[in-house]
Amino acid sequence: MDLQDQLKNLFPEHEPEETETPAEEKSDIWLQDDPIICKYEKRKGKPITILEGYNGAESDFKKLAKELKTKLSVGGTFKNEQIIIQGDYRDKIMVLLKEKGFAVKRVGG
Repeated sequence: MDLQDQLKNLFPEHEPEETETPAEEKSDIWLQDDPIICKYEKRKGKPITILEGYNGAESDFKKLAKELKTKLSVGGTFKNEQIIIQGDYRDKIMVLLKEKGFAVKRVGG
C-alpha cells in the first residue's frame, strides 16, 4: 500500500488536483553563442581562474560573477570585461556555467 492509497483511505471524498510540471527555468542572464573562455594563471605566485569572452550586458556579467563567487565561496572581482576568481576552480566553474546553458572553452593546462 503506497502513500496515495493511504491518503485515499483517510480522505475518500478528496479528488487530487493534477499538478503541472514546472517549465524549464529561464535564465535572467543573456546566453551567447560563442563560448566563454575559462583559463588559469598564476599572479604573484597565487593561482587564479579568469573568465572572458562574454559579449552580453556588463550588468549580466557582474551578476554571473557574484553568483559564481557565492556558490564557490571564494573571492574574486570583475574588471576589464573579465571575471577573476581566486584559486583554480576551472572544473567547478565550467560545470556551473554549463548547467546555466553557457558554452565554455577551457584554455591552458
